[in-house]
Amino acid sequence: MTGAPALQLQGISCTFVDRANPAQRYTAVRDVDLAIGDGEFVSVVGPTGCGKSTLLNVAAGLLAPSSGEVQVFGTPLRERINARAGYMFQSESLMPWRTALGNVMAGLQFRGAADPVARDQAEGWLRRVGLEGFGDRYPHQLSGGMRKRTSLAQTLALDPDILLMDEPFSALDIQTRQLMENEVLALWASKRRAVLFITHDLDEAIAMSDRVLVMSAGPASHLIGEFSVDLPRPRDVAEIRTEPRFIELHKAIWAVLRDEVLKGYSQQQQQHLSKASVA
Repeated sequence: MTGAPALQLQGISCTFVDRANPAQRYTAVRDVDLAIGDGEFVSVVGPTGCGKSTLLNVAAGLLAPSSGEVQVFGTPLRERINARAGYMFQSESLMPWRTALGNVMAGLQFRGAADPVARDQAEGWLRRVGLEGFGDRYPHQLSGGMRKRTSLAQTLALDPDILLMDEPFSALDIQTRQLMENEVLALWASKRRAVLFITHDLDEAIAMSDRVLVMSAGPASHLIGEFSVDLPRPRDVAEIRTEPRFIELHKAIWAVLRDEVLKGYSQQQQQHLSKASVA
């Protein structure tokens, strides 16, 4: 990594306080350090509830950490939105009253682009994600994969220097998911932006990334593993899974991740039992 990282989290901790009972506190993540170089694709994996999305929200400036600092290309991010980042959410983020074209235009218009300019750029991005001719469709008229393509175009149209992606394809069927993963890799290769990608899918993380980071089970989740993915690019996410090196990396990462997943599952079971006993 040369120069300042595109995104750097230093000593990040996030503790949440119950307003009704201030004595009740929950520390989601503790003392997390990570850095992503300009043009680097980094995935974070970990058990359910380990604070992966919390870190993403901190990186976006949507959540102020209890302690620690976020730096964007060497500049501290303090109590403001990360204007150099684009955020692709896990849940639907399209406005139902706008067409696909209108949704992609929205961010450009909010930034002050004239309607003709915003329309031209939005139409270009719909073409790039394979939705030429679908700009006049409303979200309810699009398939799940097409809505995700529209969300991707909506995010990329703003030309962010950093992409923050929170399990964006988890709700898709496997075939559509692989098509979208390859689409993202192709678009990323053309622009080479920094990417922080959150996923539960270890195969997806390895197939797409330059590095995979592993988080511990919560509470007070922290990074417990870092793996460089030295598979050649360009990659096809379906074909790369059969490569011996992919299988080797999967075994190595799963050896670290497995115990944390079991811990997370055990904690969830205990929480369900506790709630059931109270009820």
